[in-house]
Amino acid sequence: MTPKAQSAATRDIAALAPIIPVLVIEDLAHAEPLARALIAGGLPALEVTLRTPCALEAIRVMAAVPGGVVGAGTLLTPEDVQAAKRAGARFGVSPGATPRLIAACAEEGLPLLPGAATASEVMALFEQGYDMLKFFPAEAAGGAPALKSIGGPISQVSFCPTGGVTPENAPAYLSLPNVICAGGSWVAPKSAMEAGDWAAIETLARQAAQLGPRA
Repeated sequence: MTPKAQSAATRDIAALAPIIPVLVIEDLAHAEPLARALIAGGLPALEVTLRTPCALEAIRVMAAVPGGVVGAGTLLTPEDVQAAKRAGARFGVSPGATPRLIAACAEEGLPLLPGAATASEVMALFEQGYDMLKFFPAEAAGGAPALKSIGGPISQVSFCPTGGVTPENAPAYLSLPNVICAGGSWVAPKSAMEAGDWAAIETLARQAAQLGPRA
């Protein structure tokens, strides 16, 4: 799968909703009800980070929930890519990009949303055929003003900013012409998951699904 084809696929997924939930799942029992709540709230694209022992199994469970498009986040190695694909992930997200990671995604046919934080990183990935990237860590890398500045000379590339994105600053990102969506973890707070308060999570998802540029 070529970088151009990968970017086309991730761009389609990014366009499904203004926010992609970035999920850290510590209890496998949370996976199915969490997916159902987020999808019901209007957020069908779900990024499950590979930061917990049950993450791959959570992807497998969530991939079976109707209406969702489940991806694997925190891809760092070719082995991560292979495991994510076997678990049923339909896209992958990485904090950065390496030649080995890119090659693994091409071999496995897993659309990759690779991370970049500087103009040079953006240019290097664009040169390889990627025109849909993750801007990470968004707030630490300069926030919406930095991404706006990058978009001036490199207008061909679109982004999903992730890292420090909140309901308060998301509209500033979403107002930029080079932003398709943003990644956020606030829609699935740990306290709500532990309490089994899926209605609260669905409400947060519904609010996030309505986010857009703020005048």
